[in-house]
Amino acid sequence: MNIYWDSFKTFFKIGMFTLGGGYAMIPLIEEEVVNKHKWVSKEEMLDLTAIAQSCPGVFAINVSIFIGYKLRKISGAIATALGTALPSFLIILAIAIFFHQFEENKVIAAMFKGIRPAVVALIAVPTFRLAQRAQLNWYTFWIPIVSALLIWLLGVSPIWIIIAAGMGGYIYGRIAV
Repeated sequence: MNIYWDSFKTFFKIGMFTLGGGYAMIPLIEEEVVNKHKWVSKEEMLDLTAIAQSCPGVFAINVSIFIGYKLRKISGAIATALGTALPSFLIILAIAIFFHQFEENKVIAAMFKGIRPAVVALIAVPTFRLAQRAQLNWYTFWIPIVSALLIWLLGVSPIWIIIAAGMGGYIYGRIAV
């Protein structure tokens, strides 16, 4: 099998059937690249997810680039990135072309209203799975809660949260080891 074509098709399918953005893609990405194709391990997927979250850019594209790079360096990263981005591009292009015909359609509006709660669930499930894999315990569970509250209530930039968490982890590592 051609790994470029396989990885492109895999990420195209993930991009095509995922609503709710990058975080909603995590279960599909895990199923395909960890369980089905075994391109990365569960531990590697957790690390890739953490790295992708801390890098600028679109989360799902970042994950796909890291996986593609692991498979076949630059050309693998290009194949997976295109596979991830192309479905969204094509869908948005079609919406832009035909939106004026549907913007007042009550059926379409009702469909989007029904999709919203499902998207929340699609984002919540990977969040809980990430928390489990990160091995949160009674000593560390406060970190994501405080971080979320700082971002939500006080408007603290996620960049400062990431920097503070990285520095805290470094300091803890230096003291604990």
